[in-house]
Amino acid sequence: MDIMQQALKKHEEWQGKIEVISRTRINDRETLSLAYTPGVAKPCLEIQEKPELSYVYTRRSNLVAVITDGSAVLGLGNIGGLAGMPVMEGKCALFKEFADVDAFPLCIKSNDVDEIVRTIELLSDSFGGINLEDISAPRCFEIEKRLKEKLDIPVFHDDQHGTAVVVTAAMINACKFAGKKMEDLTIVINGAGAAGIAICKMLLAMNVKEIIMCGSQGIICEGEKQKYDTHVEISKITNRQKKTGKLADALKGADVFVGVSKPGLVTKEMVESMNEKPFIFAMANPTPEIMPDEAKAGGAYVIGTGRSDFPNQINNVVCFPGIFKGALSVRATEINEAMKIAAAHAIAGCVSDDRLSAEYILPDAFDKSIALAVSKAVAQAARDTGVARI
Repeated sequence: MDIMQQALKKHEEWQGKIEVISRTRINDRETLSLAYTPGVAKPCLEIQEKPELSYVYTRRSNLVAVITDGSAVLGLGNIGGLAGMPVMEGKCALFKEFADVDAFPLCIKSNDVDEIVRTIELLSDSFGGINLEDISAPRCFEIEKRLKEKLDIPVFHDDQHGTAVVVTAAMINACKFAGKKMEDLTIVINGAGAAGIAICKMLLAMNVKEIIMCGSQGIICEGEKQKYDTHVEISKITNRQKKTGKLADALKGADVFVGVSKPGLVTKEMVESMNEKPFIFAMANPTPEIMPDEAKAGGAYVIGTGRSDFPNQINNVVCFPGIFKGALSVRATEINEAMKIAAAHAIAGCVSDDRLSAEYILPDAFDKSIALAVSKAVAQAARDTGVARI
């Protein structure tokens, strides 16, 4: 039985990967009176008087909404919110398993930006944070932007920022292992959607020398006609040498390839055309832009993929549980750039010098110490940047 059939059988057995567990026993009149009526009226009135007490008297302080419209679920495309529910439940299970953060899946039956923003806004008082998931570009940019303006709790689109954080952590350790500096790197990112653009912006914040973005039509260059407004914006801060052409042209002399696109787009010859000791982060799933053995044959020095059956899996699970745990612990109003950079350094720091190698630049996803390290770093960054409330 292959993994797909095994997963289907398990999902039938589980009938959902999460459940609600009561944090109090209600087994006599006294506990009924304390947990429900009449006693519950007192915390209600306290919260009415001081809304911030909702973090004290309810589970809001440790509760995240995992929200999708089902428009970009894994590699399956626009399958709808209902069909995306197993993924959202899985994400909630990861929150609990890796960081002891409670999370609840919400699948919205609409692809309309206004309806999605309004729905989340109306529900937001129930949660300490919002994790947007599997929402297609470019709508995801607008949805996140508007929610950040409206809400005073963290709003985090993991497909964008979680991926960017983990890629940055991998880049930090790859540079350390190869003896390179971030500010000397020329990086080619193939895939100018939500993840690619977020990775680009974060790496620029890390003072990378040059980034060349490639979309389906090739190199994105300022002054050329672009299909999306986001590509116009990104063209203004990348490709300062004004390179044109296809992906193969972009890779000549580059130090790093980051792929968040489609299988089989990079060849051994393209890797050979890159600078010495190139890094290849080919993250298309389930089949990467280039298979690790072919990349290695082309001279790749460090190779990462999105898959668990190859070394250096670039997996968001080392990132988002700890980021939210840290943000919730200080009741942060947002997750800002400094908090994301702190998370990347914390993840990279979980790989000790004696374990760092070409095949071990990221910590094992099942290392439970990662979430704690990330949460502490994120909480401190929130305090340092003035977005922590406690």
